[in-house]
Amino acid sequence: MSPISSNLHPSAFDQLMPKTVATATVDRLLHHAHLVQSSGESIRLSQAVSGAGVVALS
Repeated sequence: MSPISSNLHPSAFDQLMPKTVATATVDRLLHHAHLVQSSGESIRLSQAVSGAGVVALS
């Protein structure tokens, strides 16, 4: 089984697609799913803001 991640809450999927398709998609994704919610500061965001790990394109 492959993990799926999103910054959107499932209730906001209808912003990406028609509501009927979003409802069916969320229903199929969440059936027997294990939901993991994290909290705290984003490491990737703090690195992006500080410029850490940025390499200039040549």
